Amino acid sequence: MIEPALRIEGLCKSFGSLVATDDLHLDILPGEIHAIIGPNGAGKTTLIAQLSGELRPDRGRVTFAGRDITSMSIPARSALGLARSFQITSIFQDFTALDNVALAIQAHAGHSFRFWRPAQKDPALRDPAQAALEHIGLGDRGDVPAANLSHGEQRQLEIAMALATEPSLLLLDEPMAGMGRDESTRMVELLQGLRGNHTIVLIEHDMDAVFALADRITVLVYGRAIATGAPAQIRADAAVRAAYLGTEAADA
Repeated sequence: MIEPALRIEGLCKSFGSLVATDDLHLDILPGEIHAIIGPNGAGKTTLIAQLSGELRPDRGRVTFAGRDITSMSIPARSALGLARSFQITSIFQDFTALDNVALAIQAHAGHSFRFWRPAQKDPALRDPAQAALEHIGLGDRGDVPAANLSHGEQRQLEIAMALATEPSLLLLDEPMAGMGRDESTRMVELLQGLRGNHTIVLIEHDMDAVFALADRITVLVYGRAIATGAPAQIRADAAVRAAYLGTEAADA
């Protein structure tokens, strides 16, 4: 039996009377792209926040790389090889694309940003930062201020910042949010290129992207997983269509 890259056992999280994660059990397999979908308010972003260490679950356990990370800090999880991108772009707009990636590397190494100015020419930061930009197709945009990048390029930059920390698992929260069709197509191609080299947990509302990318899909409704399976299984699941996809998904 394949040991999961990430195991979620009995995870629960409530905010007052609102149950955001309801006794969730889920295994994420090594090298897969596993999409988490569901209607607004299903608890998807709350789940990602618990996996990344931003939120502490009320109950349950999260195991990553064979270790219980339930109580670990964000930096400790990052050191083990877990990285996250955010639903809302979280880059330094006044810095260049290359600077943003180099800062991510510096932060991952545990160094203070107050040493940033003398580090701006440090090859130990700049070389891997440039390599990360090349990897995601922004190699010729390194000197461009992030504020001058298109929305799609900014989302690509976030992926580069995550990849530069050399993670084994990526938590991606709506990487296609706000994108047009062409930008979404480029992002799908980028994520396809990461398949197998990184385990990816993907939250995304763009169902075309989800079904193009995912090896498996889990559907959340009110914090509980109502189905997990291959894309064809999810399309054909009557409970999933009723709860989220709609009957038209069966004909798509």
